[in-house]
Amino acid sequence: MKGLNYSYPIDEEYWSKDEIIDAVNFYSLVEKAYETGAEKEDLMLAYTRFKQIVPSKSEEKQLFKQFERSSGYSAYHAVKKAKHEEGSKVKM
Repeated sequence: MKGLNYSYPIDEEYWSKDEIIDAVNFYSLVEKAYETGAEKEDLMLAYTRFKQIVPSKSEEKQLFKQFERSSGYSAYHAVKKAKHEEGSKVKM
């Protein structure tokens, strides 16, 4: 699994344990969208929760860039595709 080779961009100083778990869940669903396909509903629910943790658009962009640099996966493009996807699965 590709996710074992890098760490997720999280803010351990300010996020609670539950927020960290929810952010990691979102990042792992983005990975899944690229690797095998993810359920659209799961990805969008995880993104909604991520937005509660990171309400700032600039901070979100910063975290997405860090994630893409380390993983090669674009959270932005995965969420964008999920928003416009007709079916129930998102496959990048």
